[in-house]
Amino acid sequence: MHIKEVIESSKVVAYLEKRNLVGQYIKAKGFILIWLEKQVGFKLRKPRHLDIYYFRINKQFRAYGVLDNDILKIFKIDNHQ
Repeated sequence: MHIKEVIESSKVVAYLEKRNLVGQYIKAKGFILIWLEKQVGFKLRKPRHLDIYYFRINKQFRAYGVLDNDILKIFKIDNHQ
């Protein structure tokens, strides 16, 4: 599996800006694009049949998305705590 692009919804961008997470998110997104998935804990979320992936932005926040033809579409940022 190789991810060519990561795209975000406008709600996700607003959420990141409001919580000053843009820089951390861009860094995590970069790791995904160069396939250093262990740096951000990129995993398939349970239940696995839903095909929802997630990765760590920092200790507190996670980004959730779905894969569509090598494009990861981020639909939610969640407070992990």
